Amino acid sequence: MGSVLSKIKKVVSIGFYAINTFFWVLPIITCGFLKLIPIQPWQHFISWLAKIFAGRWVACNSLIQNVLTPFKLEVTGIEDLKPKDWYLVIANHQSWVDILVMQRLLHNRIPFLNFFLKKELIYVPFLGVAWWALDFPFMSRTSKAQLKNNPSLRGKDIETTRKACEKFKEVPVSIVNFVEGTRFTEYKHKRQKSPFKQLLKPKAGGVAFVLQAMGEQLSKIVNITIHYPDGIPTFVDFASGKVKRIQVHVEVIPISDALIGDYSNDIDFRVQFQSELNKLWQDKEQKMKKLSENEIA
Repeated sequence: MGSVLSKIKKVVSIGFYAINTFFWVLPIITCGFLKLIPIQPWQHFISWLAKIFAGRWVACNSLIQNVLTPFKLEVTGIEDLKPKDWYLVIANHQSWVDILVMQRLLHNRIPFLNFFLKKELIYVPFLGVAWWALDFPFMSRTSKAQLKNNPSLRGKDIETTRKACEKFKEVPVSIVNFVEGTRFTEYKHKRQKSPFKQLLKPKAGGVAFVLQAMGEQLSKIVNITIHYPDGIPTFVDFASGKVKRIQVHVEVIPISDALIGDYSNDIDFRVQFQSELNKLWQDKEQKMKKLSENEIA
């Protein structure tokens, strides 16, 4: 009987997620096309409207979870967040469920979560327009081969990204970066010989690039540690109602000048930055251990 109920929950909840996404993505895409009108106050209004629609999408996802697949979300450290501030959000990454958890947890507590995207993704049919409507920053990264052939391109990617992010000087934003670069699996953990038991090695380049491009605009880092007491779930597990508890610890860290520098060309800064990020990951490992032992309150 339990297996049948789980399958019914899975089909129904995935269906509602799909309907909810389709329902809200249409007005967001429409906003994207309307935003093509090159009048700045109009574009600001359309961006605001698109984020309203995206926020409704997140709220409806949470409603689906509450009604069909309820679970206990145990959170600590969230009281220091503000909806009108500039944040870089970093987190460990174990499952696609992480994104749903973060959206639910941070909805209306900080600005809508934005992801840095490769500039080529703006040409993805419909979605590229939707991401642009939501002000997702499209970054330009110059490859080592391109720099070797044309050294004058050095620093061009940072300059281009800074221009793309100028809009955030007046509009609060939250930029998300999964520092490990990929989801945790035992295979990946073993292959990269990670020194952490429950985490992959942090990749410093992406975070350093965001801070170099937007350091003047961002004021704080939101360091999120997610732990699944009953094992890392898949999205299907989550949609089937198999996830009963999720633990999250939130830490707000000021962004100091020591975290902003030229990661690509300044060797001393690169070593220092990698050291700081490794310390942060060591601390995250300890937090995950305490969460598993229910010691964080």
